[in-house]
Amino acid sequence: MTDHLKLIRTAYDTVAADYADRLRDELTGRPIERAALAAFAELAGAAGGAAAGGGAVAEAGCGPGRITAHLAGLGVPIFGVDMSPGMLGVAQRSHPGLAWARGYLAALPVAAGALAGLVAWYSIIHTPPGQLATVFAEFRRVLRPGGALLVAFQAGDERVHLHQAYGHAITLDAYRLPPAWIEDQLAAADLVTHTRIVRDPIARESTPQAFLLARAT
Repeated sequence: MTDHLKLIRTAYDTVAADYADRLRDELTGRPIERAALAAFAELAGAAGGAAAGGGAVAEAGCGPGRITAHLAGLGVPIFGVDMSPGMLGVAQRSHPGLAWARGYLAALPVAAGALAGLVAWYSIIHTPPGQLATVFAEFRRVLRPGGALLVAFQAGDERVHLHQAYGHAITLDAYRLPPAWIEDQLAAADLVTHTRIVRDPIARESTPQAFLLARAT
């Protein structure tokens, strides 16, 4: 495991319970986010329909499972993957009826072409930009042709070092990413963006938020 992965795992193990408490109901006041997730659910359902032979959906970097659970509530046959045992423990306790697995963005425990959809909800933000090509190639590997992808992240072009989060001392870098550049990186992995949403910051946010819907070619 690389040093940056160790830092991510340690940080999220540390904040897991307080992170889950803080964000548990956040989607309630976020209509844009709910719309993006609803669109993804429909697209993944189309890609995994009976004519296509069915197909599961995964959330890569699921944390405490709130997005996985939200999509399951929309009828999506989804399971969550995360590298943090602390986060997976919270997810399992909070949503015992769903499936959870240990894995990494660049090494998902999924067979090639097995997924009708994949969502990465703010999970790419701690990966150094120079390593995102490997992550997106892994996303493409697990998606079937036509499979749906939803990526959410903070828009910008800077690295922010985090010393504290959710009431805990941590050491972790977060990256604000240019949406057009992310689109280019996805395209290089044969993941073609067809819908782009960038909204202004609200509440505690300090940057615009980006949501890209793409399909695997």
